[in-house]
Amino acid sequence: MAEENYVYIVGAFLASLLGFLSLFVLRRSRRGQGSGFDEIRNDCVRSSNAGEARPEGGPVSDVIIVGAGVAGAALSHTLGKEGRRVHVIERDLTEPDRIVGELLQPGGYLKLVELGLEDCVEGIDAQRVLGYALFKEGRNTRLSYPLEKFHSDVAGRSFHNGRFIQRMREKTDALPNVRLEQGTVTSLLEENGTVKGVRYKTKTGEELKAYAPLTIVCDGCFSNLRRSLCKPKVDVPSCFVGLILENRELPFPNHGHVILADPSPILFYPISSTEVRCLVDVPGQKIPSVANGELANYLKTMVAPQIPPELHDAFIAAIDKGNIRTMPNRSMPAAPYPTPGALLMGDAFNMRHPLTGGGMTVALSDVVVLRDLLKPLHDLNDSASLCRYLESFYTLRKPVASTINTLAGALYKVFCASPDQARKEMRQACFDYLSLGGVYSAGPVGLLSGLNPRPLSLVLHFFAVAVYGVGRLLVPFPSPKRLWIGARLISAASGIIFPIIKAEGVRQMFFPATVPAYYRAPPVK
Repeated sequence: MAEENYVYIVGAFLASLLGFLSLFVLRRSRRGQGSGFDEIRNDCVRSSNAGEARPEGGPVSDVIIVGAGVAGAALSHTLGKEGRRVHVIERDLTEPDRIVGELLQPGGYLKLVELGLEDCVEGIDAQRVLGYALFKEGRNTRLSYPLEKFHSDVAGRSFHNGRFIQRMREKTDALPNVRLEQGTVTSLLEENGTVKGVRYKTKTGEELKAYAPLTIVCDGCFSNLRRSLCKPKVDVPSCFVGLILENRELPFPNHGHVILADPSPILFYPISSTEVRCLVDVPGQKIPSVANGELANYLKTMVAPQIPPELHDAFIAAIDKGNIRTMPNRSMPAAPYPTPGALLMGDAFNMRHPLTGGGMTVALSDVVVLRDLLKPLHDLNDSASLCRYLESFYTLRKPVASTINTLAGALYKVFCASPDQARKEMRQACFDYLSLGGVYSAGPVGLLSGLNPRPLSLVLHFFAVAVYGVGRLLVPFPSPKRLWIGARLISAASGIIFPIIKAEGVRQMFFPATVPAYYRAPPVK
């Protein structure tokens, strides 16, 4: 009997030890890229032919996020910190290499701080940006961000886009309840009009299904899922041609530089301590061919003569080096279909011309709005009620998003050269108005920076520029010709800004409190 008790005690001890070790290994194990998510295949029932992965008691994730760019990575980290089980599926987890998404405005940096992600701009050789310098026909003016009321660390940041995104992915991947997986989402899974999850291919080509009560699509400007969730009206007004100038100081350190060139603007800003990004805007969807040297010739003959002398030689050297990149500039107003179980965010949902560098600010602001909306919800499984509640997201995001979207579209049209005399006067009036300094520059730059996102303030400043332009025409002698040009200037200003406001939604933009969804309370279980 004593021997049997001894065997029993030893067996119980070994079983306990084995159970402890198994639990430890499971908690420490990481799937794919080391996400810290428990091994899902052990908890799932999989169909033998469809590759379906669905847990016995319900979805293993609270939220599926498609895409891990700026919006997706920030959102997955934010929801993970809130305790949600998040499954992120990203097409390519290697470091992105893009020529846009490199300038974060101060308003965007404040959102980054609010999300606890401000350290993502550290250790990547990011540069502080304190404002803009505007150049036109040999004249220039400096426009500083209105940062007086903020902590000394608050400023814009410019950097390599890929480095920034990888830092956010690393922070996201470190959370134990976030699973970051490389795969390509091919479609949404729908049942009776409700999105239940996604169908995707893994890195190895295996076809799987993933389920969650909420799927958030953040797969960027080339999204193949947006047509299921919105009315995409994508406009491509121009393309950016990107170059990197090496070991060259800008005329105004720690400032973005905008050259009002012919036919459209040229941008310069630092992306590291030794590199300056140059973006040449080329109107239209077609640009000269890179392969046969047409683009290099265009840059040397048409663009280079308009570059400030301090940057001319470095610009030519960058062309000769040959690493010329191109990127279409897209704009798309937010026009969602409220869909139970799904939500669109980031460039998949809303785009604006990148002239003002506002895209990341809008994306991070949207993440803050959505975080606050989801915070009181412990159960996401009532898809219909959740969809009605989340309709308020589209209204609550408007002050920031519509201001930056409208400003980007309007400024691009004003800054482009035109043979029309009224448009020429509008362009000159804008430069002179901003050159006045004081409230005349602080107001528009506050809008541009995302620090003061007020739609009404934007409209007032825009028409103040137009009225200022008319005043310049009428002084000292208001001839009939000048009166006619002034009238056309006001008409041109209206023709620029009102269609953009209409696309953004007049009611949501200026009277959000009249939208019923604005007051919608969280669903009660």
